[in-house]
Amino acid sequence: MQELLGVPAAVLFGQLLLGLINGSFYALLSLGLAVIFGMLNVINFAHGALYMTGAFVAWMLLNYLGIGYWPALVLVPIAVGALGVLMEKTMLSRLYKLDHLYGLLLTFGLALIIEGLFRNGYGVSGQPYPIPDILSGGYNLGFMFLPIYRGWVIIASLIICFGTWFLVERTRFGAYLRAAVENQQLVRAFGINVPLLMTMAFGFAVALAGVAGVLAAPIYQVSPLMGQQVIIVVFAIVVIGGLGSIMGSIITGLGVGIIEGLTKTFYPEGSAVVVFVLMAIVLVLRPHGLFGRPRT
Repeated sequence: MQELLGVPAAVLFGQLLLGLINGSFYALLSLGLAVIFGMLNVINFAHGALYMTGAFVAWMLLNYLGIGYWPALVLVPIAVGALGVLMEKTMLSRLYKLDHLYGLLLTFGLALIIEGLFRNGYGVSGQPYPIPDILSGGYNLGFMFLPIYRGWVIIASLIICFGTWFLVERTRFGAYLRAAVENQQLVRAFGINVPLLMTMAFGFAVALAGVAGVLAAPIYQVSPLMGQQVIIVVFAIVVIGGLGSIMGSIITGLGVGIIEGLTKTFYPEGSAVVVFVLMAIVLVLRPHGLFGRPRT
């Protein structure tokens, strides 16, 4: 078997693919966190629990109502986004003028409540979710085997991530959002409903977690623990990319996934901590992150 850098090529490319898949989920989740922090100044610790909720809602739609993967890809983000709107209107909107710590503690408590509800209902064992027939199987590329579903996840994640970047950075809606962050009084003077704008931004960012949950369901076991397993890594990615940086979250999420994959190939013992080593280095050399700007 051909070797690259001292390891079989199939192993190296397999780990790179795995890293790219994990990086796709990191990018989607950190993107939602970056939108929420950048636009609302809220550290949403419940984001992992909402990602898990998205996967569970897809599983329940299939097993209780017979609604499959493709309709779930539309219905679940709407349902999770609606839950996010409810959270924002009833709780988070009352904390915007307080210190970030209040929002973090509230969302941490919500994460524990949401995970506790699913844990009591379904236990901690993972629930299987089948891959859609049209995306089953794979291609032999000669140097590695590419499962079709995993390729779909990477492509879909990239489209959603860069579509969100375009929405925030290149459209009038995004311009209103960014202006509202800088000066709410001025934006209100133009007749724009700023509270509604903030609610829509939070609902949209939470819906991204719902999309990630549906995409993840056929790859990972649908479990109440799946959110807490990734949320700390995702927070580290947001810090590395720069708090509130949309493009920073996308590029850093994908990059960290690939670095994790390479670390598993050459030094498996370090794969669980490599992201935190990166975060420590970035915080020392560039405290506002690779793509962030110093806050004044």
